[in-house]
Amino acid sequence: MITIKSEREIELMRMAGMLVSEMHQFIKPYIKEGISTYELDQLCEKFILEHDAVPTCKGFEGYPATLCTSINQVVVHGIPHKQDVLKNGDIITIDVVIGYKGYQGDAAWTYAVGEVSEEKKYLMEHTEKALYAGIEEVKPGNHIGDISYAVERYAEAHHLGVVRELCGHGIGREMHEDPEVPNFGTPHTGPLLKPGMVICIEPMLTYGKRDVFLLNDEWTIITQDGSDAAHFEHTVLVTEDGYEILTPRLD
Repeated sequence: MITIKSEREIELMRMAGMLVSEMHQFIKPYIKEGISTYELDQLCEKFILEHDAVPTCKGFEGYPATLCTSINQVVVHGIPHKQDVLKNGDIITIDVVIGYKGYQGDAAWTYAVGEVSEEKKYLMEHTEKALYAGIEEVKPGNHIGDISYAVERYAEAHHLGVVRELCGHGIGREMHEDPEVPNFGTPHTGPLLKPGMVICIEPMLTYGKRDVFLLNDEWTIITQDGSDAAHFEHTVLVTEDGYEILTPRLD
């Protein structure tokens, strides 16, 4: 069921979303060669707890960490480990959900580690731009399919693979709520957008083919052809005349 948030709920989601943004800003200087994903996870968990908030991912369906840390060919749900040490030239997606007074904020951004290749720069740039292409379709009267089609059209115009097994989602008291927000679709189809809806739009694009598979840990999803992947996500409120990004980039 798709829920329309009250003004009180929206204000709490603004606060949760701003904590997500502040955490990304906090961790950004630490994302460099030589640090492990486990260390990044511990730093972020400490930050979240110090702000009287909850690391929502930790324990969700058995997930063991605060962050998802997805390096290079990992599309989503990379589990932080002490042995996963960042190297110059890597890209890493930091995906986090933070709960504040019962409401959630969610954002994923892909970061460069040191000097990365032109291909990785291209992938990151156009995955983020695909996100904003989708966000521009958020307004009352449009449909989820308008968002999905905009993401797909932008990605395919830039020759990037659109992962179809994963999608965005509604958000509120729960991390994942209705509706699903695919990154491919048909305009003017799917649920109607109404003021007070809050959704997460999150293109997950690859530099090669779009096919992915799940590793034996039952969480980590990687590209089948070993190509790099990027992932950008915002929590977005449908307003009376458009949208508001609840997880703004503070940089």
